[in-house]
Amino acid sequence: MAKKQTDRLRIEKVRGQGPKEIFGANAQIHDKSVNSFSKTVFENLKNDFPNLEFRFRDKITKKEINEKLNSVDERLGLTVFVGNASIKPDGAIIEVKDKNGKWRIVLVCEAKHQGKDIENITKGILVGKNSNQDLMVAGNAIERSHKNINEIRNIMIDEKHFPYILFLQGSNFLTEPTAVLRPDGTEVILQHDAGALNRIDRLTSANYSLPINQNSCENILITIDGKSVMLQAVSIYTKSREWTVEEMLPIMMDVSKTSLKILGLTE
Repeated sequence: MAKKQTDRLRIEKVRGQGPKEIFGANAQIHDKSVNSFSKTVFENLKNDFPNLEFRFRDKITKKEINEKLNSVDERLGLTVFVGNASIKPDGAIIEVKDKNGKWRIVLVCEAKHQGKDIENITKGILVGKNSNQDLMVAGNAIERSHKNINEIRNIMIDEKHFPYILFLQGSNFLTEPTAVLRPDGTEVILQHDAGALNRIDRLTSANYSLPINQNSCENILITIDGKSVMLQAVSIYTKSREWTVEEMLPIMMDVSKTSLKILGLTE
């Protein structure tokens, strides 16, 4: 890339070092890390708001989701084929008991890692059929996230907030050109707008293409043909490198406190 072009780019130098990482090669370790962070948020909320009652749940059943839909409109929530079907977000579900004794969701958190190009390049690993390429063609596994998002929307159909956070990590979720150094010191530029690499556009449908890396917990009201329509958007946060607990916890607490404020439980 010519120097003038490089100078115009906001480039993050990735050297494969930094704080302790929560995402390892093993996805199970990754999921447990996110879950443990949610438990920390749960304990923090109990300490910060001792007059409120919170609970932590690993899953929500399809039966419960359908009951909620049907309570809003009798045409909804009528179909289920597997009696014990449920959803189980990576970071579980945190709820608070409101002034009427009802449990209300204040945080749902998931974290997804897709794209190991940065890790491979920093280690000098070539990929492809002939092991002669820097980049792998992006996969589609991340699209499975939409299932849990839609089911949480279903159970929160009558709420004015949507505290769903999706933490993305990896070369498939770049938002700016990123320079990665090979072991020999040469540089590879990953282009965030390359169709073969980036998959983040497949997830922005979950937040109506709102800006990335912002708290979108409060629902948006729009008007169509004179009628108000409420939109529930996912708060999407993304990094090319690994998320750390120091970075994730403030975001999770911020969204949780936004939920409490909208529910009228805090000032």
